[in-house]
Amino acid sequence: MTAAAALIIRGLTKTYPTPDGELRILEGVNLELPRGSAIAIIGPSGAGKSTLLYMLGALDTPTQGTITLLGEDPQGMNPHAMNPTEQAAFRNWHVGFVFQDHHLLPQCSVLENVLIPTLAGAGVTAEMETRARHLLDRVGLSSRLDHLPAKLSGGERQRVAVCRALIHQPALLLADEPTGNLDRASAEAVGTLLLELQREQNTILICVTHSLELANRFPRKFELRDGHLNEV
Repeated sequence: MTAAAALIIRGLTKTYPTPDGELRILEGVNLELPRGSAIAIIGPSGAGKSTLLYMLGALDTPTQGTITLLGEDPQGMNPHAMNPTEQAAFRNWHVGFVFQDHHLLPQCSVLENVLIPTLAGAGVTAEMETRARHLLDRVGLSSRLDHLPAKLSGGERQRVAVCRALIHQPALLLADEPTGNLDRASAEAVGTLLLELQREQNTILICVTHSLELANRFPRKFELRDGHLNEV
């Protein structure tokens, strides 16, 4: 373990029972990343890329192995293991998610959508609203604060989703096919923003993508195949 590692994955394995035994999706994955890292993960469909992200975000449970973020293992099987409520709070504060579909609430404005993660804590404070406005200005949406998602383009909606994921300045930002539903120009713009904001926020960015064009823009690239994660 390196002293600078903020995310440490050790022996991560995921299996599912089948009538004939078990299906092994991940096989002893190991990885260490310090703050400020950005990696892309590629691999064939069904290789377990999204499963890996869900476990990193404490949305799915490993069969074996550990995931430690900022010295905490939210799913650890020990006397001090987090209960579901504590896991949810840890996830809300320390992990940001950007999915292929933006998952914005259609009845909420752009600004309100970005502030949604704060409702699980102390609520919308002046500091959080200022941060949300700053993020939206940073991605070029300061003139769209009161717009509903239906009034935005696909690329604009995904930029709102990125701001929402960063509202709590998470240590870990997980992006699952973040440009998959976008046209080429919008995909390039969102990819650029993800990498720029990751550097500015000094967060760890792990991006799963089928786009080699996007993956090649990352400082490090990994392939998940046959249950193993290898740098390429």
